[in-house]
Amino acid sequence: MPRPHITDGDRLAKTRERFLTADSFEPNQVRDTILASWWRSRHWKVAADHIELNYIRDPNLDTPLTRNALPVLRNLRDNLDGQPISVILTDAAGVVLVRLTGDRDLERHLDGVQLAPGFSYAEEFVGTNGIGTALEGGRPMHVFGHEHYAENLEDLACAGVPIHHPTSGKTIGAVDLTCWRKDADPLLIALAKTTADQITQALLTDSSAREFELLSEYLRACKRTAGIVLALNNDVVMMNDYARHVLDPGDQVVLLGQAADALASRQPGPVTVDLPTGIKARLHCRPVGREGRPAGGVVHVKLIDYGALQSADTVPQQTRMFLPGLVGTGPLWLRGCHQVDAVYASSEWLALGGERGVGKLALLRAVHQRRDPARHFQVLDAADAGAPDWPAQVRRELLDGEGDLVIRHVDQLKIRRLDALSTALADALAAGRQRALWVAVTLSQGHINGDLAELLRSFPSTVELPPLRHHSEDLHELVPFFLAKLNRRGKLACSPEAMQLLLRSSWPGNTEQLWDILKQVVQRRRTGIIHPSDLPPECWTVSRRLLSPLESMERDAIVASLLDHEGNKVKAAKSLGMSRATIYRKIHEYRIVVPAS
Repeated sequence: MPRPHITDGDRLAKTRERFLTADSFEPNQVRDTILASWWRSRHWKVAADHIELNYIRDPNLDTPLTRNALPVLRNLRDNLDGQPISVILTDAAGVVLVRLTGDRDLERHLDGVQLAPGFSYAEEFVGTNGIGTALEGGRPMHVFGHEHYAENLEDLACAGVPIHHPTSGKTIGAVDLTCWRKDADPLLIALAKTTADQITQALLTDSSAREFELLSEYLRACKRTAGIVLALNNDVVMMNDYARHVLDPGDQVVLLGQAADALASRQPGPVTVDLPTGIKARLHCRPVGREGRPAGGVVHVKLIDYGALQSADTVPQQTRMFLPGLVGTGPLWLRGCHQVDAVYASSEWLALGGERGVGKLALLRAVHQRRDPARHFQVLDAADAGAPDWPAQVRRELLDGEGDLVIRHVDQLKIRRLDALSTALADALAAGRQRALWVAVTLSQGHINGDLAELLRSFPSTVELPPLRHHSEDLHELVPFFLAKLNRRGKLACSPEAMQLLLRSSWPGNTEQLWDILKQVVQRRRTGIIHPSDLPPECWTVSRRLLSPLESMERDAIVASLLDHEGNKVKAAKSLGMSRATIYRKIHEYRIVVPAS
């Protein structure tokens, strides 16, 4: 690897300028890895003159990655002893989770370029940078000064290293060291590699200990009872033979999902579940592991009135499901469900489209469980396509695998990966693999270019799932269904007024957005009735687009002020320091539903 450009001279700056203006330049003036990243950045139409990123509020920090990485990162920060170096941890999508900085000037600068928790520094959003380019290439990467694609980053130097799960090998995040360009040192990348190795070792130690502890508790529980025993964590599921014998496969799926949710919430009491076949089950969940560092848990299950299975006519309306684990009776939604089920039964390969969050993967899992749950079910995600072994893994599954294979987000694949996947699909069809393997791809709505159209030739059937705003009547079933999953300790219901607000929303994030909103509600109210004031500000708008971070903050402030002043716009404007004309304009712009006076 060539020596990094620690001192960015005029030559590199001029080369970058010529590249951005489409002028001719000497390729040997810039490293090959950087030039390849510049070309990708141009293909993604990344802005070179400014940085404006989407914001994820409250990224999840309760993960094995953050729990094991934080002690390593804090120790490194302490050893740097106030040096102007920022230690950064991201998830696999480049979203910053943790930033530890010992220099105030550097910290202010990083805030200004949005290299801060909640913002994604994936290459497709920011262009060439230590985090995104390391994740895209799946290997350590240093980017100095003018090598950055965005001019706002030219004063910085950064070294990023992907973090791989020690057992699965999957990329789960990245560690990055960022400093001023003038302070850059060749050892920056070596220090970042050492830090990533320490985090991986901590993950390995933690994972091995947790899984051994869970296995020991599961075996101990199986010896003490002849009933149904489950054990599970994020990576492992164990189920005794008795459970497999007496439970319908669809019931098994729902039971495992309910057990995972109950263990995650660490509910002390038993949980009663209505299973799809009409059986009632009572779960007694016992977490395994120390407080704050659970290793999963062991679940004892007792079937209530087993042997007297209820007929479909006696199953309560709210548990009646065409497919296991899914609710909704809106005509458009049911039509999509029946279409996917029919395509699966015909063994034709399927392209499943729909906006983000409509439930494409959940529907494919449900159809698999209804039709043939004993078959292998494998999911591959184009979000992981940056890993060097991804094309080989996909090709291996297509040519040698059996069962059901789902390839998600194929419309996000870069041209080279898209071509490789198209070739592998064509080879699999030529080999007659459709007799042993059923393949479905998912994609979001939007323009289908020539390369993607070529890939879709391998899929005779296409089904488009409707966005939630086109079957909003299903909110009457989805809301209580999600509330029951989120809050089993206390009964929580939605008032007609709150339901009316939910029905008026256009749901740009679909059912995934509904789940996130109800999750916020349950954190504030655990029993009783949900009133409009319990709903977050985004429920008071009917905008059909996702807002920028600044727009979201402004909207939230206006909604909160209107609620505080019982819908009085004049008082709300005064408290916010706005003119009456401004607040009226903002209410119209964000399509805010004004609370009744």
